[in-house]
Amino acid sequence: MNPYDYNHHTMGNKLVTFTEQQLENYQDCTFFTRKEILRVHKKYREIRPDLVPKCMRQNEQVTVRIPVEDIIEKLPELRENPFKKRICEVFSRDGKGNLSFEDILDLLSVFSEQAPRDIKVFYAFKIYDFDNDQHIGPEDLDNALVLLMRQELTPEDRQQIIEKVIEEADVDGDGKLSYMEFEHVITRAPDFLPTFHIRI
Repeated sequence: MNPYDYNHHTMGNKLVTFTEQQLENYQDCTFFTRKEILRVHKKYREIRPDLVPKCMRQNEQVTVRIPVEDIIEKLPELRENPFKKRICEVFSRDGKGNLSFEDILDLLSVFSEQAPRDIKVFYAFKIYDFDNDQHIGPEDLDNALVLLMRQELTPEDRQQIIEKVIEEADVDGDGKLSYMEFEHVITRAPDFLPTFHIRI
């Protein structure tokens, strides 16, 4: 039996989750190796094995979606993150936080150690921009503080912090932070990058 037959035979018995082409495409548009892509699929499937097929065919990697409640409850990498629901909303194509396999692959790729800083900053901005108006205003900052500090701050405390952040970071004086202004603050924050890392 030549080695080719042997390989071919083992492949024949193996349940292939993705075609070679799919894996190559995912490698091209994420910061993951093939092995990591398959690991993400395994994690994703473990959340709702009743919903997610072992083999992703007929566009199921986009059409099958796990409800946001299941993800924030059962994905250990997100469970402790105060922004978990917001993160799901930003990465979900439906905008509601329900994630397809490709959504969760994007999410975990951006949060991986291999993702460059500017991509992390870009998504951090989207996550903080709760009302999606391309600026981070006082209300966005208030939403972020409520999530970050849970109930530890009074509205007055939050107001003071918001005013201080805007005063220090709002270069053009319009009372809110543009992407450039946000980027300037966040890249100087020493604890920004560690909070944007998820190991899979």
